[in-house]
Amino acid sequence: MGITISNNPQRQDFPILSRKISDNVSLVYLDSAATSQKPNQVISAMDAYYRNNNANIHRGIHVLAEEATAEYERAREKIANFIGVKNVKQIVFTKNTTESINLVAYSWGRKNLKTSDHIILTEMEHHSNLVPWYILAEELGFQIDFVPFDREGMLDIDQYQRLLENKPKLVAFTHMSNVFGTINPVGEMVKLAHAAGAVALVDGAQSIPHFPVNVSELNIDFLAFSGHKMCGPTGIGVLYGKIELLDSMPPFLGGGDMIKKVRLGSFKPNEVPYKFEAGTPPIAEVIGLGAAVDYLETIGMKNVFRHEQELTAYGFDGLSKIQGVSVIGPAVDKRGGVLSFVMEGVHPHDVSQVLDQDGVAVRAGHHCAMPLHEKLGIPASTRASLYLYNDKSDLDKLFFAVERVKSIFG
Repeated sequence: MGITISNNPQRQDFPILSRKISDNVSLVYLDSAATSQKPNQVISAMDAYYRNNNANIHRGIHVLAEEATAEYERAREKIANFIGVKNVKQIVFTKNTTESINLVAYSWGRKNLKTSDHIILTEMEHHSNLVPWYILAEELGFQIDFVPFDREGMLDIDQYQRLLENKPKLVAFTHMSNVFGTINPVGEMVKLAHAAGAVALVDGAQSIPHFPVNVSELNIDFLAFSGHKMCGPTGIGVLYGKIELLDSMPPFLGGGDMIKKVRLGSFKPNEVPYKFEAGTPPIAEVIGLGAAVDYLETIGMKNVFRHEQELTAYGFDGLSKIQGVSVIGPAVDKRGGVLSFVMEGVHPHDVSQVLDQDGVAVRAGHHCAMPLHEKLGIPASTRASLYLYNDKSDLDKLFFAVERVKSIFG
């Protein structure tokens, strides 16, 4: 099944896209980098669980419990296949990308990092891949080095190689920037990290929903991503880890299903992945994420990416032609479906507010990437982000609304 740049057939699967913001204004949703909309297939799968199979998993032996457990574990298999993983034990369910990265920081990091060590992050990271390491560095005393980005929003790979000479224990970086849209060279960066003896963690929050990613081919050590950005529900995330790393890590949270045996004064943790899934998990959300994977695979991730590339080129060109508007980040062939821009003389919050009056939903602010904006010397930006349900008409409405901002603010 393919997608066309106009008259997008996938739109009918997303009930919210038929919503009217006011009597004469239809919704134009361009905020998928923050969270994606949900198709009927995902909504129906979660509804069916609550109506037909609602029970706790891994514990009960009655029919409902066994059915719920089977659906939960079937979703784990779907997600493993989706990212090129053969061993389903390498898929750990969390709440979101943020919790996945925190799990690595507090479990792997506390065990393996010490005062004399270095780790490498980049200047374009989301706060979720900065703050956990800052907190841990304050506790353990290790040094954090940063890979800079250039004027086009591309990482300086030469400087990255120089920083690797410090023999860092960990390299953690985003696959695709949530501000620039830059698609970083993961394969090359992971290979260089391994040559220096470092473990590589990749933030896949913006990549997994938008183009094919095979962690086995890329040889990634840890990968974190969220369900809600890939047509799935909120409250469910995934951490992939190489099995030898996960096996060696201590539990992150205690209680519930992460336990194999408990005595007064001691306990034995469960095996991977359950060692990291304490308490009653988000069962309906896992099932919903499994349905989202089914939906994306029906369309085909190559088709999703091709569609977004076409829309990104159209959007980049249209915004760049509007006087006073500057799109930040690299050229179209080096970015995904994110178009962050600044408008001369108008604060992004004002831009967003006027666009909202025309039904165009975008994000304004620092997008949880304050250091990036500080380096650019701007307080914030306006971000339009694209997904499989958008088409050319959405971007035409964005251009019209941005022109209206110009007329209002002169």
